[in-house]
Amino acid sequence: MAGELTLEDLSKMAARAGLKLAEDELQKLLPGVNRALRQAAELRQLVTDCTEPASAFSALKVDKVSPP
Repeated sequence: MAGELTLEDLSKMAARAGLKLAEDELQKLLPGVNRALRQAAELRQLVTDCTEPASAFSALKVDKVSPP
């Protein structure tokens, strides 16, 4: 996605999500949505394919025990 979302973009996205928002509600949301998009883009630039995750999940294999 390039640039910022417009009011029309946000309206269409809300409708696809099943939300019925008035134009004034969308206008209140738009700056925060665009700020979140910019912040997400900044984070994506920091994370590269060679960056090792801070933690990893490892599930232990457990044998199932039959109830008595």
